[in-house]
Amino acid sequence: MTRRRIFLPEFKAQVVLEVISGARTAAAVCREHRLKPQLLSEWKARFLENAANAFQEGTRLREAQARIADLERLVGRQALELEVAKKALSISGSPSNRSEGW
Repeated sequence: MTRRRIFLPEFKAQVVLEVISGARTAAAVCREHRLKPQLLSEWKARFLENAANAFQEGTRLREAQARIADLERLVGRQALELEVAKKALSISGSPSNRSEGW
């Protein structure tokens, strides 16, 4: 059984850039790396579809950082609530002490 080769994104980008820049022909790249022309065409199409993302000025990064900040605030709030609950429990006494006082 033949195993499929796995190509790193950096390799795919390098190969596509060679073809797009005109440094090498698609046929030459396919021969050298033993790629099917259809696979290279798919990589090229995906590359060109996502080219605009390179100029989004970190929109996704900012969204992810905002989400992380929200989650950190939530964790902080929950930690504070837990500390308050622990302190209230220690002030009111343990459940066994309360039952003895009655």
